[in-house]
Amino acid sequence: MDISVKQTETEQLIDAIVEGIQRKKGLNIIKIDLTKINHSECKYFIICHGNSNTQVDSIAHSVEDTVEELINEKAWHKDGYNNSIWILLDYADIMVHVFQKESRQFYDLENLWADAHIELIKDEN
Repeated sequence: MDISVKQTETEQLIDAIVEGIQRKKGLNIIKIDLTKINHSECKYFIICHGNSNTQVDSIAHSVEDTVEELINEKAWHKDGYNNSIWILLDYADIMVHVFQKESRQFYDLENLWADAHIELIKDEN
């Protein structure tokens, strides 16, 4: 597959994920670019948080629904719906992390990957 086609598909997936997060008012959305990091398990992390189990669950379901609606792709793996403290959606090259605020602060993935390029995505109003 052509590299530019793959890059475009990745960008479309990121856009669909962010749209899904924004539809449910996910907070402090960031994209961590891991493409320059050796031996990382994927190319990007998309991280956000919600204020309750209900909102975290709603954000994650919205991401799944929006990605399927816009680009007809399903998560390869998903975990964390049983308690909705930290839900992980695995889209192969992109891992989506939807946290409750306290858990996000505790695990602090942003600082764990501080040597990667981190981009804040403006929250929708």
